[in-house]
Amino acid sequence: MDHARMRQDDQAAMSDHRKYMRILKLDEAEIRSRRAFFKLTDEDLTRLAALRPFAEKVTDGIVEEFYALLLGHPDTLQFFGDDATIRRVKRTQREYFLQLFSGRCDAAYVEDRLRVGAAHERIGLAPKWYLGAYRQYLSLILDALHVELSSEEEIREAFRSIQRIVFFDVALAIDTYIAANLDAIGRHQAAIRELSTPVIRVYDRVLLLPLVGAIDSHRAHQVMESVLLNVVEAQAKCIIIDIAGVPVVDTRVADHLLKTTAAVRLLGAQTVLTGITAQVARTMVQLGVDVSTMHTVSRLSDGIELALGIVGKAITAIAPAAPAAPLVQAPPQGTGA
Repeated sequence: MDHARMRQDDQAAMSDHRKYMRILKLDEAEIRSRRAFFKLTDEDLTRLAALRPFAEKVTDGIVEEFYALLLGHPDTLQFFGDDATIRRVKRTQREYFLQLFSGRCDAAYVEDRLRVGAAHERIGLAPKWYLGAYRQYLSLILDALHVELSSEEEIREAFRSIQRIVFFDVALAIDTYIAANLDAIGRHQAAIRELSTPVIRVYDRVLLLPLVGAIDSHRAHQVMESVLLNVVEAQAKCIIIDIAGVPVVDTRVADHLLKTTAAVRLLGAQTVLTGITAQVARTMVQLGVDVSTMHTVSRLSDGIELALGIVGKAITAIAPAAPAAPLVQAPPQGTGA
C-alpha cells in the first residue's frame, strides 16, 4: 500500500468515527458500562498517568520491536508499501502508545480509538493479525516493565492497569471493524439488488423489467419497490415484466407477480408479462393462477409491440425506398451519340 493510499484511509477513518459512535451507541452510559466490565477504574487511569515517564522512555524501543513482527511476516508486510509509509505508521503508533498513559477514558478518547478499527477494516487487515499484534504489544510492555521497575508488586499493578485499557481499546477496535464490515456488505448487497432489478425505459411512458434468477421474498419486495418507484418517476402507462430468465415459476413467484401487477394498476399503469414458455404456461394453469389482470405474451418483442399499442404507438414496416435515378442517363436507342 502506498503512502497516498494510507493517508486517504486515515482521512476516511477520521470521517467515519462519529458514525460508528452512533452505531455502537457509545454515549457516556455505554462507556461507563464498558469500563465497569473491563474493571478499568479511576485508580487504573491515575496509575497509567503516573506511568507516563516510563512510556516516554520505552516507546521507541517497543514500537521498533512491534513493527519488526509486522514487517517480518509476509501476510502483514503487504500492508506497508514503502519506507515513507513505515515511518509514518511508526510515528502514529508512538502517539497511540503514549495515549494509553493519558490518564483519561472519555468520549474523546473513545472516538480516537474508533479510527483504529475503521482503518483496519478499510485496508483489509484481518482481526487475526490485529489480535496477534496486540499479543506482541503486551509482551513487549511487560518486558519493559521488568527492566524499568524494580518492585514485583509495582510491575504487577502497572501491567494490570495497562492490560485493562489495552483490552478496552481492542474491544472498541473489533466492534468498529465489525460495524464497518457490515456497513460495507450492506452497501454491496444494495448495489447487487439494484443491478438485479434494472428497469429500462423502452419508450416514453413504457418501461421494461427483465428478471433473471430466482425470486425469493426479499427480492420480490425489491422488485415491487423498484417497479413502483420507476412507474411513478416515469409517469409510465405500461411496464413489461419479462420472466424468461426466471428458472422456476411456482405459486410464490406467481403471487409476487400478481401483487406487483395490482400495485401497478393502482398507479394507473398496465402490466405486460412476457417470456412465458409452454412449461411456465402449463405450470400456471395447474396452479390456478389468475392472470386476467395482466397482459401475457410469450415473446418479448410481442410484449414491446403490445405495450406501445397501449400508449397509442405502433411499429410499422418501412417500405424500401425506390432506387435513385442515375445522374447520367444513357441516350435512347436509335439516336446518335
